[in-house]
Amino acid sequence: MIAFMVLCLIISAFGGAVTATSVNDWYATLQKPAFNPPNWLFGPVWTVIYFLIALSGWRVWLKRGIANAKVPFTLYATQLTLNLAWSFLFFGAQAPFLGLIDIVILLVLIIINCAMFMKIDRLAGMLLVPYALWVGFATLLNGAIWHLNS
Repeated sequence: MIAFMVLCLIISAFGGAVTATSVNDWYATLQKPAFNPPNWLFGPVWTVIYFLIALSGWRVWLKRGIANAKVPFTLYATQLTLNLAWSFLFFGAQAPFLGLIDIVILLVLIIINCAMFMKIDRLAGMLLVPYALWVGFATLLNGAIWHLNS
């Protein structure tokens, strides 16, 4: 469990560091939709989600190990990589359209990962549902920000 938590904390820390580079200046100047949540909400939500992602991966690892679940864990690693890449694209590169492309692919991979994990451990799959829902919302938000500012 500790390894899965450390992995998620590293991703969270790098993503947070990149986000911090422009959240108070560039991002603050963007037009945002009425459903844009306050900035303070993102940190607590992502903290819970990263914990659930780690717990989900750990449960599948307990059931199958990485060697016996290569495809689900490859997908797990890929969606976490795209999760981190989004921060670099949206905030680091200040490119909402590139972020939108990334997050759409990310959402699809999360849903597939959720389904694969559910076949191994139902609870592990269910633990990824809040992640999919939040990224679904973030996809709408990213799309709206791109639309309003292009």
